[in-house]
Amino acid sequence: MRFEGTASYVADKDLMIAVNAAIALEKPLLVKGEPGTGKTELARQVAAGLGLDLIEWNIKSTTKAQQGLYEYDAVSRLRDSQLGEARFNDIRNYIKPGKLWEAFVSDRKVVLLIDEIDKADIEFPNDLLQELDRMEFFVYETGETVRAKNRPIVIITSNNEKELPDAFLRRCFFHYIRFPDMETLQKIVEVHFPGIKPNLLRAALTTFFEIRETPGLKKKPSTSEVLDWIRLLVAEDVDPADLRGDARSALPKLHGALLKNEQDVHLFERLAFMARR
Repeated sequence: MRFEGTASYVADKDLMIAVNAAIALEKPLLVKGEPGTGKTELARQVAAGLGLDLIEWNIKSTTKAQQGLYEYDAVSRLRDSQLGEARFNDIRNYIKPGKLWEAFVSDRKVVLLIDEIDKADIEFPNDLLQELDRMEFFVYETGETVRAKNRPIVIITSNNEKELPDAFLRRCFFHYIRFPDMETLQKIVEVHFPGIKPNLLRAALTTFFEIRETPGLKKKPSTSEVLDWIRLLVAEDVDPADLRGDARSALPKLHGALLKNEQDVHLFERLAFMARR
């Protein structure tokens, strides 16, 4: 079972090596990189490329590790006991399986995505160490052990908002998705917009990289943002000549797709003012 990329996802050689190494070692693949560089999409494309189902667990700041295993609804059981409901007699009626449980009991191998693990508190990764290592966990309410029928391919993404524990990192295969260079980004755009005018593509990417390299920029636009921007340029049939020149001399056309805070907008306005003077 090897991942060779897909027609709709441009994966460089190092990324494919990382995916296949994690599969061979049967370890979670921890993927870091700038927001918008395709970390989440990687899991979807690995599932598509290998013909496997995908189970997504999207992590929030309030997410607890236990929710990935199962949740026990003690309040509903208490209410049913007071109402004399027959379902009260079977405690399994009040246990809701989580995403890990779902992946473990699947009859075929799946891809399990744990997305943006760094959003949760610092103890979250540690609370999943044994479960991801042994591929099993114990259900205290029923006294049963849930074991993986088929070891899932686990892909974990992080935007590097906080450091992950060393014990957790030791159990993962790590890969950092670097921001694509001009040539790679061109291939990515051509996958999403086949038949795009070469002049427009060249002018748009030149302008985009000039924006990313502007000193003082608070948030550099990412791959997903340049794709949104180019989608607008194509839809509006923008003349490539309007995008040429020094991007620092004025706000780029349809800049709302690229610049996502007022500080960066003001930066370009100041640069434009200084250029006019």
